[in-house]
Parts: sequence; C-alpha cells; structure tokens
Amino acid sequence: MKYLFPLFILILIAFPDIALAQQDSVNAITVTTNEDGSQEYSVTLQILAIMTALSFIPAFVIMMTSFTRIIVVLGILRQAIGLQSAPNNQILIGIALFMTFFIMNPVFNQINEEALQPYIAEEIAPLEAVERARAPLKAFMLSQTRVSDLETFLDIAGYLEVDQVEDVPMSVLIPAFITSELKTAFQIGFMIFIPFLIIDLVVASVLMAMGMMMLSPMLVSLPFKLMLFVLVDGWGLVMRTLAGSFGI
Repeated sequence: MKYLFPLFILILIAFPDIALAQQDSVNAITVTTNEDGSQEYSVTLQILAIMTALSFIPAFVIMMTSFTRIIVVLGILRQAIGLQSAPNNQILIGIALFMTFFIMNPVFNQINEEALQPYIAEEIAPLEAVERARAPLKAFMLSQTRVSDLETFLDIAGYLEVDQVEDVPMSVLIPAFITSELKTAFQIGFMIFIPFLIIDLVVASVLMAMGMMMLSPMLVSLPFKLMLFVLVDGWGLVMRTLAGSFGI
C-alpha cells in the first residue's frame, strides 16, 4: 500500500493525457483550503490515506496499546511453566488481542464517539478527526508511562523542557511507553516465575538426594507445576493481574 501513491504519481507523469482528459470531468486529487486556514482533501485522497493506514495497524496494536505487556507476560508464563509450545503462539496472540480489546474498550469507545462518528457524519474535517482520536489514546499512553522513561527520551530527542506532560510529542511518547510496558511486563513476569522456580528447586533437591541425577528435574516438576497452576486458578489470576495493572 505504501507504494500505491508514488505509483499513481508516476502514472500521471508518464501519461499526462489521462490527467488532462479527466481534469474537466472529475477532480480526483484536490486539496481545498477553507477560510479558517484548514484544508480538506478529496475523497480519493482520503481513501488512499485510509488504505495506507491499514498497513500500520499491526504496528499500532503493538506499540500504542496494552498488547505488548500482555503478550510478554504470557510468553514468560509459558516459559516459567516449562512448556515449549503449549499454548502455541497463535493461542497466546489470540488471548493477547482479546485482552487488548477488553482493556482498550473505553479508549476505543471514546475515539468512536468523539472522532469517528462525527467524521462519518461529515461534521468535522479529516485532520480534526485525527486530532480528536489522538487525544484519548495519548492520555492512555501517558497514564501507563513512567516519568523517568519520558525524561530519558526527551533528553535523547533534545527537548530541553516541556511545560506540561500533555505537550510531549508522540515521537517521544511512543518509545517511552514501550519501554515502560516492557519494564512492567518483566516485573509481573518475575512474580509469576517465583513459585515455579521454587518447585523446580525442590524437585531438583529431592532427585539429587535420591541419587537420580540422570533424570531431568524439569520433566518431573512439570506435572506438579501444571497441577499448582490449575489448583490456584492460574489463568484467572494472570488475567486479573494484567487487567489490574492497567487500572481496571
């Protein structure tokens, strides 16, 4: 999709007759400047921008929502239990996606009410819709980002001072948000790892005392870790912990 617009421009350059033939009948690419200085784009440009934005959806989901923290914690959980491929990656990603939709639902509803629906009703311009959609998402990211991470990336970017936290640009907020999410995910993963590590140590000590050094402690401890995880309702605890870490 990102090559569609340059390709379209090259076609117009290579075949100017096509553009001239359509000039009087259809204005496909137009930018209109309003009296207040704002700009409105033709439907063709809006569709092109939307189709191009679709290619950034995976990056948006990973970098600007709760998805990163959830998938990292689930990956650490699987490793702590000692399972290599169960649940598999598709299941973990599916759980992370639905948990992301659940946690981000208030933000998505606010974007829908304040930006998407007015834009569909043609009450606001596209650029204003983007600004309205950015506000609740930025507020969510700021609420989950540590001040130390923000200061670090502000220093790296060369911003000497910022009057308000809301004035932090997205180019600084996104990497700071991702760093904070990884740090929080590792903290949760550490707490999850401890009980399983204790079981591994106990099993390894018992096997060593019995002289069964050729038997893998991981193989023996796996059923006990699975039993412990099921008895304490492990999946429910993990989901509650993840949702609670976002203030839900």
